[in-house]
Amino acid sequence: MLKKKFILILLLFVSSCGYEPIHSKKNSNKYNFSISELTFIGEREINLKIKEKLNNYTLAEKNKNFILKISSNKKKTVVSKNTSGDPTSFKSTIVVNIQVKMKNNFKNNLQLIEDFNYNNIDNKFDLKKYEREIINNLTETVTDKLIYNLSNMQ
Repeated sequence: MLKKKFILILLLFVSSCGYEPIHSKKNSNKYNFSISELTFIGEREINLKIKEKLNNYTLAEKNKNFILKISSNKKKTVVSKNTSGDPTSFKSTIVVNIQVKMKNNFKNNLQLIEDFNYNNIDNKFDLKKYEREIINNLTETVTDKLIYNLSNMQ
């Protein structure tokens, strides 16, 4: 009986924690900018992830209306090798260049760079899966930085 009461009280406290996604459609109203046009060049995987997160800001017109031209690329480099010459660690880097225009006037150029070091995995399937996860996480970080920069741009 005591366990049931404890679980019930615990559920009441946890369920009302007030969690909300940062970039949901509901919270996109808090930012004072909108995006009227998006153009992408470069890595398809990165561009789709960025477009998915920026779609919430293309719906409504705001005071600041931006036109974005986004160019992205990714690099995978070998950081270290063992004595036989096989790679033991890698570095994945994402570079995203953004040309920001406001009312057809050039406003700003942004370059956002994110990288991550990781060790090699013997199973190549698991390594590819891990690399895709790393690229997704780096892209989310870059997109969050882009949204922050756009919201603070004058």
